[in-house]
Amino acid sequence: MSRFYEAGPLAQVGINLFYGYGYNFYRQENQLRADDQRVRQMACSLLSRARAGLDQAESRYRRENIPPPTRANPFPDPAVIANALVLERLGREVGRLEGLVRHQPVPENDRMAQRYRQEAATLATLAEKDAVLVGQAELLRSMVEDASADTILAGKSEIETGIAAITTTLRDRQTFLL
Repeated sequence: MSRFYEAGPLAQVGINLFYGYGYNFYRQENQLRADDQRVRQMACSLLSRARAGLDQAESRYRRENIPPPTRANPFPDPAVIANALVLERLGREVGRLEGLVRHQPVPENDRMAQRYRQEAATLATLAEKDAVLVGQAELLRSMVEDASADTILAGKSEIETGIAAITTTLRDRQTFLL
Protein backbone atom coordinates (compact mmCIF):
# COMPACT_ATOMS: atom_id res chain seq x y z
CA MET A 1 0.00 0.00 0.00
CA SER A 2 1.31 3.45 -0.96
CA ARG A 3 2.05 6.14 1.62
CA PHE A 4 -0.37 8.42 -0.24
CA TYR A 5 -3.27 6.42 1.19
CA GLU A 6 -2.23 6.47 4.85
CA ALA A 7 -4.64 9.02 6.25
CA GLY A 8 -3.09 9.44 9.71
CA PRO A 9 0.45 10.52 8.72
CA LEU A 10 -0.82 12.54 5.72
CA ALA A 11 -3.34 14.40 7.83
CA GLN A 12 -0.64 15.19 10.37
CA VAL A 13 1.66 16.58 7.65
CA GLY A 14 -1.19 18.68 6.28
CA ILE A 15 -2.09 20.07 9.69
CA ASN A 16 1.57 20.87 10.40
CA LEU A 17 1.78 22.75 7.12
CA PHE A 18 -1.38 24.69 7.93
CA TYR A 19 -0.05 25.55 11.39
CA GLY A 20 3.26 26.62 9.85
CA TYR A 21 1.40 29.18 7.74
CA GLY A 22 -0.56 30.36 10.78
CA TYR A 23 -3.82 28.79 9.64
CA ASN A 24 -5.98 26.41 11.62
CA PHE A 25 -9.16 25.68 9.72
CA TYR A 26 -10.94 24.52 12.87
CA ARG A 27 -10.62 27.86 14.69
CA GLN A 28 -13.70 30.05 14.88
CA GLU A 29 -11.59 33.12 14.10
CA ASN A 30 -10.70 31.79 10.67
CA GLN A 31 -14.36 31.17 9.85
CA LEU A 32 -15.25 34.68 11.04
CA ARG A 33 -12.40 36.17 8.98
CA ALA A 34 -13.64 34.36 5.85
CA ASP A 35 -17.20 35.46 6.59
CA ASP A 36 -16.04 39.08 6.89
CA GLN A 37 -14.43 38.93 3.46
CA ARG A 38 -17.52 37.33 1.93
CA VAL A 39 -19.89 39.86 3.48
CA ARG A 40 -17.80 42.79 2.25
CA GLN A 41 -17.76 41.22 -1.22
CA MET A 42 -21.55 41.00 -1.06
CA ALA A 43 -21.83 44.66 -0.04
CA CYS A 44 -19.53 45.63 -2.92
CA SER A 45 -21.70 43.67 -5.34
CA LEU A 46 -24.85 45.42 -4.13
CA LEU A 47 -23.20 48.84 -4.37
CA SER A 48 -21.92 47.99 -7.83
CA ARG A 49 -25.45 47.16 -8.94
CA ALA A 50 -26.69 50.44 -7.42
CA ARG A 51 -24.02 52.36 -9.30
CA ALA A 52 -24.94 50.58 -12.54
CA GLY A 53 -28.59 51.52 -11.99
CA LEU A 54 -27.66 55.16 -11.47
CA ASP A 55 -25.41 55.16 -14.53
CA GLN A 56 -28.16 53.64 -16.68
CA ALA A 57 -30.71 56.15 -15.41
CA GLU A 58 -28.33 59.01 -16.13
CA SER A 59 -27.55 57.87 -19.68
CA ARG A 60 -31.24 57.24 -20.39
CA TYR A 61 -32.11 60.69 -18.98
CA ARG A 62 -29.48 62.41 -21.12
CA ARG A 63 -30.55 60.50 -24.23
CA GLU A 64 -34.25 61.30 -23.75
CA ASN A 65 -34.06 64.87 -22.43
CA ILE A 66 -31.08 66.54 -24.07
CA PRO A 67 -31.85 67.11 -27.75
CA PRO A 68 -29.09 67.63 -30.29
CA PRO A 69 -28.13 71.28 -30.63
CA THR A 70 -29.74 73.31 -33.38
CA ARG A 71 -29.02 76.73 -34.76
CA ALA A 72 -32.11 78.08 -33.05
CA ASN A 73 -31.38 76.35 -29.74
CA PRO A 74 -27.64 75.55 -29.42
CA PHE A 75 -27.63 74.99 -25.65
CA PRO A 76 -29.78 72.52 -23.69
CA ASP A 77 -32.07 73.56 -20.85
CA PRO A 78 -29.98 74.29 -17.72
CA ALA A 79 -32.50 72.48 -15.48
CA VAL A 80 -32.08 69.30 -17.54
CA ILE A 81 -28.30 69.57 -17.33
CA ALA A 82 -28.53 70.15 -13.56
CA ASN A 83 -30.61 66.97 -13.16
CA ALA A 84 -28.15 64.97 -15.27
CA LEU A 85 -25.30 66.26 -13.11
CA VAL A 86 -27.17 65.20 -9.95
CA LEU A 87 -27.53 61.68 -11.33
CA GLU A 88 -23.85 61.65 -12.27
CA ARG A 89 -22.81 62.84 -8.80
CA LEU A 90 -24.94 60.19 -7.07
CA GLY A 91 -23.34 57.50 -9.23
CA ARG A 92 -19.84 58.73 -8.36
CA GLU A 93 -20.66 58.76 -4.64
CA VAL A 94 -21.96 55.19 -4.73
CA GLY A 95 -18.83 54.15 -6.64
CA ARG A 96 -16.70 55.82 -3.97
CA LEU A 97 -18.55 53.85 -1.30
CA GLU A 98 -17.89 50.62 -3.17
CA GLY A 99 -14.17 51.38 -3.18
CA LEU A 100 -14.23 52.18 0.54
CA VAL A 101 -15.98 48.89 1.34
CA ARG A 102 -13.56 46.93 -0.82
CA HIS A 103 -10.54 48.42 0.98
CA GLN A 104 -11.83 48.29 4.56
CA PRO A 105 -9.20 47.17 7.06
CA VAL A 106 -9.48 43.84 8.84
CA PRO A 107 -7.78 42.80 12.09
CA GLU A 108 -4.28 41.52 11.61
CA ASN A 109 -3.74 37.81 12.01
CA ASP A 110 -0.44 37.83 13.86
CA ARG A 111 0.68 36.61 17.26
CA MET A 112 0.83 40.06 18.88
CA ALA A 113 -2.74 40.88 17.85
CA GLN A 114 -3.90 37.48 19.09
CA ARG A 115 -2.18 38.03 22.42
CA TYR A 116 -3.58 41.51 23.14
CA ARG A 117 -6.92 41.39 21.35
CA GLN A 118 -9.72 38.88 21.58
CA GLU A 119 -9.86 38.11 17.89
CA ALA A 120 -13.10 36.12 17.88
CA ALA A 121 -14.98 38.85 19.75
CA THR A 122 -13.55 41.52 17.45
CA LEU A 123 -14.53 39.61 14.32
CA ALA A 124 -18.00 38.88 15.70
CA THR A 125 -18.55 42.60 16.32
CA LEU A 126 -17.33 43.32 12.79
CA ALA A 127 -19.84 40.77 11.49
CA GLU A 128 -22.63 42.73 13.18
CA LYS A 129 -21.42 45.99 11.61
CA ASP A 130 -21.07 44.28 8.23
CA ALA A 131 -24.62 42.93 8.46
CA VAL A 132 -25.88 46.50 8.86
CA LEU A 133 -23.68 47.54 5.94
CA VAL A 134 -25.13 44.86 3.66
CA GLY A 135 -28.67 45.84 4.68
CA GLN A 136 -27.97 49.48 3.87
CA ALA A 137 -26.39 48.56 0.53
CA GLU A 138 -29.39 46.38 -0.37
CA LEU A 139 -31.83 49.18 0.49
CA LEU A 140 -29.86 51.61 -1.67
CA ARG A 141 -29.73 49.10 -4.52
CA SER A 142 -33.47 48.50 -4.34
CA MET A 143 -34.10 52.24 -4.56
CA VAL A 144 -32.06 52.87 -7.71
CA GLU A 145 -31.73 49.63 -9.68
CA ASP A 146 -34.12 49.64 -12.64
CA ALA A 147 -35.60 52.97 -11.47
CA SER A 148 -36.29 55.80 -13.86
CA ALA A 149 -34.33 59.02 -13.62
CA ASP A 150 -37.46 60.88 -12.51
CA THR A 151 -38.00 58.40 -9.67
CA ILE A 152 -34.37 58.74 -8.59
CA LEU A 153 -34.51 62.53 -8.76
CA ALA A 154 -37.73 62.54 -6.73
CA GLY A 155 -36.07 60.39 -4.04
CA LYS A 156 -32.73 62.19 -4.20
CA SER A 157 -32.74 63.24 -0.54
CA GLU A 158 -33.50 59.67 0.60
CA ILE A 159 -30.67 58.33 -1.59
CA GLU A 160 -28.29 60.94 -0.18
CA THR A 161 -29.37 59.92 3.34
CA GLY A 162 -28.56 56.30 2.46
CA ILE A 163 -25.14 57.27 1.14
CA ALA A 164 -24.47 59.21 4.36
CA ALA A 165 -25.63 56.26 6.49
CA ILE A 166 -23.32 53.85 4.67
CA THR A 167 -20.45 56.30 5.08
CA THR A 168 -21.18 56.50 8.83
CA THR A 169 -21.27 52.70 9.12
CA LEU A 170 -17.90 52.44 7.35
CA ARG A 171 -16.43 55.13 9.60
CA ASP A 172 -17.72 53.29 12.70
CA ARG A 173 -16.16 50.07 11.43
CA GLN A 174 -12.79 51.75 10.86
CA THR A 175 -12.92 53.45 14.27
CA PHE A 176 -13.68 50.13 15.96
CA LEU A 177 -10.55 48.56 14.47
CA LEU A 178 -8.24 51.37 15.59
